[in-house]
Amino acid sequence: MLNNHGMNTPLNADPAELAKFSELAHRWWDMESEFRPLHQINPLRLDWINGICPVQGLRALDVGCGGGILADSLARKGAEVLGIDLSTKALKIAQLHALEAQTPRVSYREVSAEALADEAPGRYDVVTCMEMLEHVPDPASVVNACATLVKPGGWVFFSTLNRNTKSFLFAILGAEYLLNLLPRGTHEYAKMIRPSELAGYCRKSALDVRHTSGLEYNPVTKRYWLSNDTGVNYMFAAQKPGRFV
Repeated sequence: MLNNHGMNTPLNADPAELAKFSELAHRWWDMESEFRPLHQINPLRLDWINGICPVQGLRALDVGCGGGILADSLARKGAEVLGIDLSTKALKIAQLHALEAQTPRVSYREVSAEALADEAPGRYDVVTCMEMLEHVPDPASVVNACATLVKPGGWVFFSTLNRNTKSFLFAILGAEYLLNLLPRGTHEYAKMIRPSELAGYCRKSALDVRHTSGLEYNPVTKRYWLSNDTGVNYMFAAQKPGRFV
């Protein structure tokens, strides 16, 4: 199958996953909607990213940006941001929010990471890919595309879900079925990615993993925080070898 973005390669996307998030697109910026957890954890992710690589004045790319929650906040930190996704509806919501909120230095485009990597290798100082790898058929391909897109010395940030019993209990059974924090079916256990697997994808793409962090949630206090526990949600900060210019 040829994709519709000018490439002769199969599109690395699951139509069912795209449809799932497209159906919810209009609720991306509703703080009390299914996307509430993303709004709650966004400041933690943003501060972690900015603490490792201050984004002021840098060119940033957000892969799998959805409705633009992280892309918008990166722009407000002073980065020049492009958010990319394959969900037309989510991108329209992101663009509308940017207009309404008058967010500077942010734009959005419907294109795959792989296609953009062919078009603009080494263009970005910072690349983020958050809560996206567990939703694509070939996560290693996305990691490689991110590595291609970032400049030598630049940083790539990933967040995803571990694949183990604890993660199944907390992220699927707990978050989707008991606490209703997320819509049922948001995550599939088989698509979750162990840190060792993601580290392997990074190594094969010549990315050096420099920092890791876990993200935890207390259902009683309804509070999220960063920790050293990567048993469920976790983040990687990987750097491309070379001199940052």
